[in-house]
Amino acid sequence: MGKFDRFCQSCGMPMDQDPGKGGTNSDGTKATNYCSYCYENGGFRDNFTKPGEMVSFVKGKLKEMGHGPFKRWFYTSHIPQLERWKK
Repeated sequence: MGKFDRFCQSCGMPMDQDPGKGGTNSDGTKATNYCSYCYENGGFRDNFTKPGEMVSFVKGKLKEMGHGPFKRWFYTSHIPQLERWKK
């Protein structure tokens, strides 16, 4: 089991915090490596092509939730290391 296996491999959200308990593959099965906010019907729900785009998006969501600058940095600093962004 890798370092980030318990996190969405697109946005970094802890998978146990995902209300959908994972995204969906094109055949309707659960995608265990991506959350329901990022992945649906076998594809990504956003059009992001770079990890920085996801970092900015997630930081914005965290700010809306009332998290300060340090937590926003802490929760997003590992996003470029996730499976989706390793190319």
